[in-house]
Amino acid sequence: MPLPRRASLASARRGLLPVALTLSALVALTGCTAATTAVVSVPAPTDVSQLSDDDGYIPEGTSLTLDSELPAIQRLDPQLLEALRAADRTAVDEHGTTITIVDGWRSLRYQEYLFEQAVQKYGSEHEAERWAKRGADSSHVSGHAVDIGTADAMDFLNRFGSEWGICQIYANEAWHFELATSPGGECPQMQADGRG
Repeated sequence: MPLPRRASLASARRGLLPVALTLSALVALTGCTAATTAVVSVPAPTDVSQLSDDDGYIPEGTSLTLDSELPAIQRLDPQLLEALRAADRTAVDEHGTTITIVDGWRSLRYQEYLFEQAVQKYGSEHEAERWAKRGADSSHVSGHAVDIGTADAMDFLNRFGSEWGICQIYANEAWHFELATSPGGECPQMQADGRG
């Protein structure tokens, strides 16, 4: 014999009550677990010897070509790397200049190390910010910036880099380049330094 409609609804609601209680318990447990999960930060290295290829570290006095398999090149933004390689082909073919990189992608810990070094060198965080960005604020950490290795390549990119969208960003850093316009576009006015 079919139950009256009212009884069917009441029965359905009673069946949902255990499900609702179970879901509430799961949400509460998940919330508690998430709240107790600690975020561990890795301290910045205190010495260059603590850096490796995996940090994007390129030893002073050396540079990498754009076909390097090391993370400093391979972890660059693919569009930036493609533009640099296209510019390099023209630089080599038409000007006899090879574009090499002394800094490319960097790990967060490497960037924090560089900022701390700049603070020590320039005496304050305010002055250091002219030359090095803090951690994730750096375009190097996201793979959107490179530091060029030779004056010839810097000159080439300053004169022709906009053909590939590559521009010098800071007036006080002739070596620092990023994609900052569309290919063939006009580079934006340079910022005075890292503070903007």
